[in-house]
Amino acid sequence: MRFALVTGVSRGLGESVAHYLLESDVHVIGVSRHDNIKLAKKAKELKMNYVHLPTDLTDVNEVEKMIKEIVQMLNESEIETFYIVNNAGMLEPMNQAKEIDAHELLKHYQINTLSPMIIINTFLKINEKKDYQLVIANVTSGAAQKSIYGWSAYGSSKASLDAYTKTVGKEQDHLKTGNKIFAFSPGVMDTDMQKHIRKQDKEAFIEVENFKNYKKSNLLKDTEIVAGVLVDILINATEIRNGEIYNITDYI
Repeated sequence: MRFALVTGVSRGLGESVAHYLLESDVHVIGVSRHDNIKLAKKAKELKMNYVHLPTDLTDVNEVEKMIKEIVQMLNESEIETFYIVNNAGMLEPMNQAKEIDAHELLKHYQINTLSPMIIINTFLKINEKKDYQLVIANVTSGAAQKSIYGWSAYGSSKASLDAYTKTVGKEQDHLKTGNKIFAFSPGVMDTDMQKHIRKQDKEAFIEVENFKNYKKSNLLKDTEIVAGVLVDILINATEIRNGEIYNITDYI
């Protein structure tokens, strides 16, 4: 059996990724604050399993509790491959660096960087005593490579995740575990996050007009299309280059 953990399944890219995984005969464990009824309905139609674990990824204790529940589920099944898609993320705080509150910054890094690292580190350790393959995708952003005014938190948190991905990929290759890890940059998509960006004050986010133009010019990608590319990479694990940063622009 193949199982996948997908964070941020309540909407957007996470919902679309979970949808495609179910259609690819992969059972899905969805993690988000709010459940997704559409995914539960889809899984039932396909006679697949979809389990939702309500989790606040900014809370380390909740993350650890969620991991324990997943480990118990996996121990009750014969697993061939376990996919992890760290998709959940947040943009806030979007502001000049000097205006960012310390507690906001801690919350931001917890969900964007630390939670994915905790999840991956734990399953890599557990996997030493298991015989299934881990295939891991971290959703990153072009902001990790390109500085965007007002996005010091977001850009640096995604850059940290990229560096972590590259390092873990190198370690897994050296250890010859057969596990795979990569990062995936989905580009600008037509999501609620984009709506939120377009409502920002220009003083805090000077490039807000550019993002408004993305929408006006129909340049925002559909999450279903992006998710299809990500899942294709994920399930063709033998082709994955460990530690690679894949970009949607190389595919569509």
